[in-house]
Amino acid sequence: MDINYTKEDYIATTAPYEEVERCGNPFEKEQKIAQLANHARDVGVRNFMTLYKKYVKTMKMLSKADFVENASNFTGQELELDTGSWLADDYGISRPGVQGEEIACAHPLMPVQRLTNIDTGIEKMKLAFKRGGIWRTVVCDRKQVASNNTIVGLADFGISVTSENARHMVRYLQDVENLNYDRIPQRKSVSRLGWVGGEGFSPYVDGLVFDGEDSFKNFFDSVGEKGSMDKWVKEVKKIRQSECLAPKIMLAASFASVLVGPCGGLPFFCHIWGGTETGKTVGLMLAASVWANPEMGKYIHTFNSTAVAQELSASFVNSLPLILDELQIIKDKKDFDQMIYQLSEGAGKSRGQKTGGLQKTGTWSNCIITSGEQPISSASSGGGAVNRIIEIRCNEKLFADPAHLCKVIKSNYGHAGKRFVELMSDPEMMENASQVQSVFFKAANKKATEKQALAASLILTADFLINEHIFKDGQCISFEDLQQFLSDKDEVSAEKRAYEWIWGWIVQNRSKFIRVDNAHPMECFGRIEKDYVAIMRNVFNQACQENGYNPASFAMWLRNNGLSKTDSDRKRTDKNVVIDGVRCRCVVISRDVDIPKGFEIVDEQIEF
Repeated sequence: MDINYTKEDYIATTAPYEEVERCGNPFEKEQKIAQLANHARDVGVRNFMTLYKKYVKTMKMLSKADFVENASNFTGQELELDTGSWLADDYGISRPGVQGEEIACAHPLMPVQRLTNIDTGIEKMKLAFKRGGIWRTVVCDRKQVASNNTIVGLADFGISVTSENARHMVRYLQDVENLNYDRIPQRKSVSRLGWVGGEGFSPYVDGLVFDGEDSFKNFFDSVGEKGSMDKWVKEVKKIRQSECLAPKIMLAASFASVLVGPCGGLPFFCHIWGGTETGKTVGLMLAASVWANPEMGKYIHTFNSTAVAQELSASFVNSLPLILDELQIIKDKKDFDQMIYQLSEGAGKSRGQKTGGLQKTGTWSNCIITSGEQPISSASSGGGAVNRIIEIRCNEKLFADPAHLCKVIKSNYGHAGKRFVELMSDPEMMENASQVQSVFFKAANKKATEKQALAASLILTADFLINEHIFKDGQCISFEDLQQFLSDKDEVSAEKRAYEWIWGWIVQNRSKFIRVDNAHPMECFGRIEKDYVAIMRNVFNQACQENGYNPASFAMWLRNNGLSKTDSDRKRTDKNVVIDGVRCRCVVISRDVDIPKGFEIVDEQIEF
């Protein structure tokens, strides 16, 4: 296009610069600046850009009473900040220095928010930057932008920072924040989900900003509403009307998760297991759809992660259910108990910091809903582990049309959970829920252990509340329905399970005991008497440890319950016994069961 300006127009009037400001969008503006800069050079004006910047600054001075000498002048900027000695515009950020121009950044960059975490009180900074004509943001620790060495980590997000300009960028960000401390908005932030003290429930609190790890951003974003609550409720009502208990319990457990903390409960497991194609994963998706996107990899994760990752995930969901699929991924069954204890404790491990001291320990109060092709507990599981689990076996298909259910809940989710939290946020409603839970607990505690009764009472309370306020269909789970999945005190006791195991172990190894038809076995574990079985102490200890039982605890339980004979010393749990002419320490167990075939009495008696 033809440009008719003269040299005098550039140096004596404002017409060329006004033409630039009249451009409709940033692209046209950049084109016009380039055209006029070339033309100005052709007519002998070499400092067109300097004149243009001075014109923009003058116009701001005339239009604003609080004009500052240097202000951020980024196209599309969220707010205008005083930049002090720094010149900050679409061409970058720089200032004159003793040894020449100091360049802090080659593109727009500015702090736009100060975030204060409501859990830790630690402040973070939200930076906005523009590259390729697009504004983006990144939340970073203040210590990261305060050091020349750590600020280069922002390069991973696309910010133009190297070891060369890192020092100037640190200085620029510090200057701008100090000059605009009251102008930069301050917001409350959170790095997890769940109840957040007096603030409400994350992520349903208006204005609450997520400042957590990037690895949890998708996790956080998956919690929300989509589609229609009426469609979700209509579909789930069909499941509640069926005779299959497993999906109804999993659904109630998902709601119960947010009651664990307010009702003073403890984290517990709800584990569903059975053969393939029974619909276990669809059951997990149903539980997840209460709160979040139920697609695999969004809110639901698998057991294919480290113990630390599981701990961090539990701390992140906090009050919402932690949902894990495919238990069989864990190959070593001994890891099951460790995982159960770790997650049901409700607190992570204490870990040191590189700078000294301890990291903040993560905590959680929720329900852990899991699935697999096998039970999560075993005969050798500790009583504490069994006590923390409600296990549900699937012998039949859980859903009549799982494909249709998946289609509905993938398109309609998150509404029921938000509605439930809104109800429970009312102190009076939460007090009523706590009273209902107390009634259920007293009834359940008569037939189950305290921890199992506590978990059952939370599930029954949640089911009662969602029937009253969401489904209104009268399809409540009764205690009798749930009782079949609870362990009684004998089942929870590791020692009683060990006592049943030891007799099977004795029969299994009968050829290694001295008896009438085997007076001198090649490998000797002890001997059989009419009233007692004597097991050498080292053999007893090794057998117990290999099968997951604590030998010292088991031996003490035998003594305290009158099921073994010991020396007169009350501290001992074993006894001196003569085995094949040699005196050795043995755990001597009373034979209060029928003598197995082949365990006939030997002539030589054990000396007591």
